[in-house]
Amino acid sequence: MDLPKGPRQHRPEPMGARIADVPMVTVRYWAAAKHAAGVAEETVDAATLAEALDAAAARRLARSSFLVNGEQAAARAAEAVPLAEGAVIEVLPPFAGG
Repeated sequence: MDLPKGPRQHRPEPMGARIADVPMVTVRYWAAAKHAAGVAEETVDAATLAEALDAAAARRLARSSFLVNGEQAAARAAEAVPLAEGAVIEVLPPFAGG
């Protein structure tokens, strides 16, 4: 089957999203989480906490606690935590005790 020659037609992005529409957020690591991640801070493009964790070194730190703009994110699934442009995610290592 021969394809037509000439300029390619534009294909829409999935679900109408463009890279420019995805917020850029900062992920900061503290204490043992910083050591485990190998960095103190990184910037990723993500619309939800789940996307940020997938894109960041935090994916290796599933047992950690997460704060989004100073608010605990533990009460909701990471997929249900939306992120805005400039959001800051704090990754805290698991704490001993109880």
